[in-house]
Amino acid sequence: MERIQNYINGELVAPQSGMYIDNYDPSRGVVYSAIPDSDEADINAAVAAAKRAFPGWSNTPYTERSAIMQRLADLIRDNLNRLAAAESKDNGKPVSLARTVDIPRAESNIRFYATAIMHFESKAHIMENRVINYTHKKPLGVVGCISPWNLPLYLFTWKIAPALAAGNCVVAKPSEITPMTAYLLSELAIEAGLPAGVLNIVHGLGGRAGQAIISHKDVVAISFTGGTATGAHIAREAAPKFKKLSLELGGKNPNIIFADCDFDKMLSTTLRSSFANQGQICLCGSRIFIQDTLYDRFKDAFVEKVARMKVGDPSDPATKMGAVVSEDHMNKILSYIKLAQEEGGKVLTGGHRVHLEGELAGGYYIAPTIIEGLEYTCRTNQEEIFGPVVTLTPFKTEEEVLTMANSTPYGLASTVWTQDLTRAHRVAAHIESGIVWINCWLLRDLRTPFGGVKQSGVGREGGFEALEFFTEAQNVCIEL
Repeated sequence: MERIQNYINGELVAPQSGMYIDNYDPSRGVVYSAIPDSDEADINAAVAAAKRAFPGWSNTPYTERSAIMQRLADLIRDNLNRLAAAESKDNGKPVSLARTVDIPRAESNIRFYATAIMHFESKAHIMENRVINYTHKKPLGVVGCISPWNLPLYLFTWKIAPALAAGNCVVAKPSEITPMTAYLLSELAIEAGLPAGVLNIVHGLGGRAGQAIISHKDVVAISFTGGTATGAHIAREAAPKFKKLSLELGGKNPNIIFADCDFDKMLSTTLRSSFANQGQICLCGSRIFIQDTLYDRFKDAFVEKVARMKVGDPSDPATKMGAVVSEDHMNKILSYIKLAQEEGGKVLTGGHRVHLEGELAGGYYIAPTIIEGLEYTCRTNQEEIFGPVVTLTPFKTEEEVLTMANSTPYGLASTVWTQDLTRAHRVAAHIESGIVWINCWLLRDLRTPFGGVKQSGVGREGGFEALEFFTEAQNVCIEL
């Protein structure tokens, strides 16, 4: 059984305690590797290495930083099949999804910021009395990056890439549930020639390794993606120490379908936005609102297509629905389906665990589930389930659906389907979310800001906003 190692000061090393955590293959429900159970001692070593590396890395010309990061992106591209297979086995997602989405996006993340740093600009302001002000954007120092399990390498690189490009040194912790591709990235970082200590990857539990990162006095900024409750804990810990915070948290996203939509395009996209990655994407549209005159047609067509979706072996290229990430998460999702029925919901399809045969018999599979008949204020429609479960709710007017869409404590993303351009702009302006997709879903221009409002987070990732976060602006005023 393979033992994953930490990546500290340019070397792959065992945890100082010698303790490990079981790592499960969710498609089979069995342990297949071991993760370092890192603690404060490992984080201290990683922070010390990052501090030693910071003067050299921050003063490395941006062209050289860019070249090293481009080599890392090349290695991700060259190892596509290996990384995709590892991601699928570790997470339970179909290997086809990892090959076409997760790993290519990880490469793009590294490459985008390797080039973006070449165009990161400072501003100058000239005053009338021969005084000039210019802004110097300086890297922060040692920063902490903590990423989730649903899009492991995709979101891990989304955090570390802008931090490294801006000249910071990183102590990063991937999710203990899906650590494998971050470990493989350690090997690629060594091969790419990343200087020792610039990137440190420490594996372990949030309450031990993660806590040690956020509380360390020399970690000056935290970028975190995960649950809202954990985000609130990080904010309580970091705020009194005046650390910079970027928190990308939960979502309960509305998918609003008006009767004048392009029905075929909407239907095929809604299948994806509901159940991609087994519904384990923070951007999935789990609350589907359909204008009443279209409701029956949509329901019949949607249920028919979802009922035919194959749940199967993630390593099979034909599989569209794999396993959810863990047994605990599977049980959480099933408990919400039971809650929905107790709240008066009717399961139109799915609603149960799927038992496969042979080696897959112990895997964590759930049938894609559609539920109707619930009040928009009920727990099922207000709380994040993060699985292959969607609810259908009819609406009559624009005002009514906006009330329902904005009723949750979250505000990450939303989707609107209409051919009326004026309505599209008007609805987008009144939806409380950081992202609004009109007649599409999950189209991402990496130059644009990413993040949510309300309990969906603080700050923005992506584009130059991320480089701004990982730098400190210093104004220099000179009288000529």
